[in-house]
Amino acid sequence: RWYLRFGLSYRDVEELLTERGIEVDHVTVYRWVQRFTPLLAEAARPCRHAVGDRWWADETYVKVAGRWRYVYRAIDQSGQVVDVLMSTHRDVKAARRFFERAIGTTKTTPVEVVTDRAPVYPAVLEELLPAAWHRTEQYTNNRIEADHGRVKARLRPMRGLKQDRNVGVVIAGHAFVQNLRRGHYELAVEEPANRRLTVAFDQLALVI
Repeated sequence: RWYLRFGLSYRDVEELLTERGIEVDHVTVYRWVQRFTPLLAEAARPCRHAVGDRWWADETYVKVAGRWRYVYRAIDQSGQVVDVLMSTHRDVKAARRFFERAIGTTKTTPVEVVTDRAPVYPAVLEELLPAAWHRTEQYTNNRIEADHGRVKARLRPMRGLKQDRNVGVVIAGHAFVQNLRRGHYELAVEEPANRRLTVAFDQLALVI
């Protein structure tokens, strides 16, 4: 939870645990993140609120093992992260895969999709969402571009990223934690925002 929520390194988490009398190597923390993040997200899935029907979609980037990777993300009108997908390419195939997965996972067909003017989007949206209003006016995509800053801030302390899968788990886990904190799950909703993650993770730990 600390690792996904804050801009910490694995060694930072090791030190924080040591201060609390828990001796854990940073490699173990790394293994916990990789092992339990998908399980926690899956356990929370039935409690997730329905995704809205207006989406802001865009891609950002991260360097893994010296190579650029592209992170496709979308949020809805309430700020819920719809889905995330990391891809080795920034092309029509990647954009199609992102939207197919987002629609399939959320069971939601948006009526409006806001993107930048990247040439890959019109053909993909015409194919998958022909009835949706595709908006590309200047500045309309600022909402998702600003939201990218949150995941970028989380990735910044993670120097020396080596494996696509490991980075993908953290990016998906960050989106999950972001949605939890914003109250987009029926978990710990009665708690104040600064306690919501703690209580929700305790509940989910019992499930897994």
